[in-house]
Amino acid sequence: MQPQRAPSPASFAMNSPALSPATRRTIVLLSFATFASMMAQRICDAMLPELARVFAVSLAQAAQVVSVFAITYGAAQLLYGPLGDRVGKLRVITFATLGCSIGSAWAVFAGTLDALLAARMLMALGAAALIPLAMAWVGDAVPPDQLQEMLTRTGLGSTLGIVGGQLVGGLLTDALGWRWAFIFMTALFGVVGSLLYLDLRRQPVQPVLPASQEAASSPAGVRPGFVKQAVLILTGPWSRTILLMALVEGAAGFGVLAIWASHLHQTLNLSLSLAGAIVALFGLGGVLYMVVGRWLIRRVGQQGLVSIGGGLVGASALVLAYTPHWGPALPASLLAGFGFFMFHNTMQANATQMAPHARGTAVSMFASFLFLGQSIGVVLAASLIDQIGSSAVIALGGGIMAAEGIYFAWALRRRTKLVAA
Repeated sequence: MQPQRAPSPASFAMNSPALSPATRRTIVLLSFATFASMMAQRICDAMLPELARVFAVSLAQAAQVVSVFAITYGAAQLLYGPLGDRVGKLRVITFATLGCSIGSAWAVFAGTLDALLAARMLMALGAAALIPLAMAWVGDAVPPDQLQEMLTRTGLGSTLGIVGGQLVGGLLTDALGWRWAFIFMTALFGVVGSLLYLDLRRQPVQPVLPASQEAASSPAGVRPGFVKQAVLILTGPWSRTILLMALVEGAAGFGVLAIWASHLHQTLNLSLSLAGAIVALFGLGGVLYMVVGRWLIRRVGQQGLVSIGGGLVGASALVLAYTPHWGPALPASLLAGFGFFMFHNTMQANATQMAPHARGTAVSMFASFLFLGQSIGVVLAASLIDQIGSSAVIALGGGIMAAEGIYFAWALRRRTKLVAA
């Protein structure tokens, strides 16, 4: 597989034809879907201490509601990537969203931790389709010079989902009980899925390449099956770099994030609501990046985004890990989210360009590695807490993110020189 040219800052000149109203409408609805998906991922973070109390288990055991979700989410990408490429990404997203509503309803009535884990697995099976296939749909429908900017807009939903998941999970658990968080998720997925279904029926033409065009765009002239697609992606040096970066990012970023609220709750004696609200600022930091992302992309380029972003996460994690008062945790969480999404949005843009002939499969593999890393990170973080403490675990995660930002900036610079040569 030939390496794809990395987008340069100058490529975002917005010189392509304007997107149609139908495409913009679908992007908005996809943002709602990614919002719901990310809420489902983070809804349990702030309620972990309460789940441990209710089910009389350790915090590490309660954290399985996060790690099981992430493992199932990652494994499901093996199905959704090829399925989206073949039957239509928007169609798969629509019915997967409706399926998430069923899983959320099951969680409402879970009487044991095992039953809750089973419900979370069903939620993950549906949620797994939403973010990666939304990214792939945007990659198909949006010209390359507008791609990263449109991904920041689509990503606004997922970053707000982090805010909503952390905040709603903590507030509803404190005020009404943890089951009400899943009642909320049942209604959310039902509404979003219904809106997507109506949009799907309104669109006479789906942004899926005809078989002849897909065949022409593949390296061999014939559309390969999933295994061959995966081999083509995995044998590409740049693709392997992106996938390994996603694995590390998932473990050090999203994985360690799952214990932030519990850390604040236990070390600073904060309520679950306040701890969840502070960590929700991580998502607000991502929203802030989405607002200024277009300017930053042009100003500092991809190399600057990943190196500065990783550094912000590392410095903010140190503050959050060791602050003796909750006050400094507020700007630290906000800046950590801003820096993380500087890094993550650049990763997403590169993931959509790994294999344009099989974009759904490529982006789904990216998501699979990302959430496999998250599951590894959650398990490692929960197990290391008893040995080195939550402060050291959070600081370690931030340090790894900072190092990854430096390395990825170097890799981007090196790839740009190779392509230019």
